Amino acid sequence: MPDLSRHAKPGSPAAQAQLHSPADRLAETEGLAEAIDLTVARGLIVPLSAPKPATLFGSGKVEELGQLVTEENAELVIIDHTVSPVQQRNLEMAWKAKVLDRTGLILEIFGRRARTREGRLQVELAHLSYQKGRLVRAWTHLERQRGGRGFLGGPGEAQLELDRRLLQDRIDAIRKELTGVVRTRELHRAGRRKVPYPIVAIVGYTNAGKSTLFNRVTAASVVAKDQVFATLDPTMREVKLKSGRRIILSDTVGFISDLPTMLVAAFRATLEEVIEADLILHVRDISHAETDAQAKDVETVLHGLGIDIVPADNHILEVWNKVDLLSAFTREEATASARWEERHPALVSAATGEGMEALLDAIDHRLGKTDEILSLKVPANEGRLINWLHENADVMETQADEDSGAISFRVRVASEKKQRLLGQLKKAGVEADA
Repeated sequence: MPDLSRHAKPGSPAAQAQLHSPADRLAETEGLAEAIDLTVARGLIVPLSAPKPATLFGSGKVEELGQLVTEENAELVIIDHTVSPVQQRNLEMAWKAKVLDRTGLILEIFGRRARTREGRLQVELAHLSYQKGRLVRAWTHLERQRGGRGFLGGPGEAQLELDRRLLQDRIDAIRKELTGVVRTRELHRAGRRKVPYPIVAIVGYTNAGKSTLFNRVTAASVVAKDQVFATLDPTMREVKLKSGRRIILSDTVGFISDLPTMLVAAFRATLEEVIEADLILHVRDISHAETDAQAKDVETVLHGLGIDIVPADNHILEVWNKVDLLSAFTREEATASARWEERHPALVSAATGEGMEALLDAIDHRLGKTDEILSLKVPANEGRLINWLHENADVMETQADEDSGAISFRVRVASEKKQRLLGQLKKAGVEADA
């Protein structure tokens, strides 16, 4: 991978990427390649004095790398950087091997991982948009002229223009299909609003343990592998908290440094679940050496989605995962740091289950800021109402009247359920006191 840290402009994607060390970026890129079953023969960090418009690298470095490609008999060269269409064409001609940049590699992984119809459409849209801008790198057959369909024949249409038009036609068709899918998703979302259950969305850097955490909380069987982008399509499950509050927990696609803009745009419909969420769980691998840089990458994507990440408020709850991998000393430091952090992160191990009860309590507390506490006296024969209270509210105190048998309740009820409770009380002829 090229080291371009000296040429990165502040605030640019390149500058954002340089929050990570070159060695970590190289390891991450090798992980991306292995995620689609590629065998990495050699990984190199290549310093650059200045990027060359024609080949990215200088002529001497192109020749040196070409010798390595020949020695390793490599069929594919991955460059962890944006490579222009002209640079890609020239490097492929020089090395006699396929060249793939970071965006192209991530698109290949997304193409492998997408399972649902929506996911596959989103990946195809992103891939076609990427290819459309790269038709210039195609070989000389694109310079041919195809005969016109008019009576006089004429020079016709350049093959390059025809291919570009065919790509655009397919892009338009996919966008039309996705419009229907997004409409269906919005109907589902509107249905959930009527329930209504709070939405808690899990986000985080890829491989931070989001799916493992999701499985631990929901007892689901979502794919959870030590692999980048193991899951792409969102998964949702209902979870009941100790207070009786029911929430919908949503697992989303993992983020990564320098995530291609076209992928963020393509997966925007999926990420709408994050935008609409009542609470966002930002899962961090606290054992990773680059955990702070990874957190910055996630926050950049959230900011791009229009989610306000500053100042810290009740909308985002940081979850410091994988505490079981910390040394005793580092763990003490993390625990002390969490006490003083503005966002009051929850320390957990999704793999072992440590800290999960405290995390669920923290979620309950964040969502319960608008809860109301009510006192009511329920006749003993109102079994249905008593059952409803235990199922849908946090029963804080109960006391039975020895003479009448009526039960006095003190309950905490979520604001979104208050009207339903009042309806139940009206049916039973019971009055509530705040």
